[in-house]
Amino acid sequence: MHAAEVDAESHAWLAASSMLAGAETIEHFRRSQIGLLAARTNPSVPRDNLRLINDWYNWLFAFDDAFCESERVGCRASALARALPPLLEIVDGRRKPDPADPFGVALDELLHRLSDVATPAQVDRWRITVKEYLFAQIWEAANREVDLIPTPDDYILMRRITGATFTCFALIDVGGGYRLEAEEWHHPDVRALSDLACDLIGWDNDLLSYAKERGRDKARHNLVTVLATHRALTLQQALEEVARMHEAAITAFIARRAAVEQWASLPVRRYVRGLENWVRGHIAFSLGSARYVHAWPAGTRWPRVV
Repeated sequence: MHAAEVDAESHAWLAASSMLAGAETIEHFRRSQIGLLAARTNPSVPRDNLRLINDWYNWLFAFDDAFCESERVGCRASALARALPPLLEIVDGRRKPDPADPFGVALDELLHRLSDVATPAQVDRWRITVKEYLFAQIWEAANREVDLIPTPDDYILMRRITGATFTCFALIDVGGGYRLEAEEWHHPDVRALSDLACDLIGWDNDLLSYAKERGRDKARHNLVTVLATHRALTLQQALEEVARMHEAAITAFIARRAAVEQWASLPVRRYVRGLENWVRGHIAFSLGSARYVHAWPAGTRWPRVV
């Protein structure tokens, strides 16, 4: 209901933040409609909470473009490592941002807005996932620096962190206005479902973004390339293997969800539904976003999403 309005407001916030470099980049983000990702993955949250989530997603995409995929920083692990301490202290609430650092200023604002609507435990959970995400970018930069394609086992493990998906999962109950207790968040069944949902989202993203990444990063951090390289597969064989892995993850998710339903509280059931919304919503967003679809060759046919 509020998706278009919130997307416009969030884009205006992003454009005014100075996190984007120039009018062309601002226009690219406007056409990417990041707000549709927030709305599709959080379809029933109140308007104000959706705006907070939307702004966080925009921060992540802007940070990814400015740091993780930039030639100046994204291929130099040492440069990225030196850029992180201020952000880590800001997210911990221990440092006020430098006014000349737009990412720090925006992160500080988001932390305070989150603290206004979330419990201290929920804020701490989000902090932990953000720190993990930031540190994982050094791993990616180190791989780029030495032209390394990670092994499948290493990639699958790190993909759950590098994609920042857990920072978004940490906001599912906050956005929905309920609370997942610590013992529920850390329950083995809930962690397994979160990992499986993260795998499904990451692997879907790898398929959808392969064309974009192949031109800029040799698709080094992409499951298709990882499998093709380390298992001596053709591109088509690698795509088919990703599809098989994806199907196996869906089967495992369904089985684990059935186990969770035997004991789950209402907040846990709502959180699991939030994971499902994320898996479905991410696909719907990606198939309609200029960020991914326009990177593929003209004439590429995409399924209709309803």
